[in-house]
Amino acid sequence: MKIGPLWLKVQIACGDALAMGPGKADLLEAIIAEGSISGAGRALGMSYRRAWVLVDEMNRCFDPPLVETLKGGGRERGAKVTATGAAVLQAYRTMERDAAAALDGAAYALLRANLRSEPAGQG
Repeated sequence: MKIGPLWLKVQIACGDALAMGPGKADLLEAIIAEGSISGAGRALGMSYRRAWVLVDEMNRCFDPPLVETLKGGGRERGAKVTATGAAVLQAYRTMERDAAAALDGAAYALLRANLRSEPAGQG
């Protein structure tokens, strides 16, 4: 959430991996809407490979996995966000809203008042 010179980005780490962040949350929402990883990737302007790598990283970070792929033909193929995936997505979006509330606080006002618009030149 970018507002003026300061913005907040909620990221959830799993060891050295990024388990969840704004892009992965958007990807989960796109999988829900599109019913497939490839369709979600297209909707977000990313390659299938990139979308698959992000899904794989999320699935390795959460137990049970957030996305399951459906093998087979016809309407039964594609991918779906699991119940855990939907719950994690909802919790993440709640954390984003909670973090956004900090933008109304005194700490944000102090940081914004003292933050340069660009880094100062080297001395």
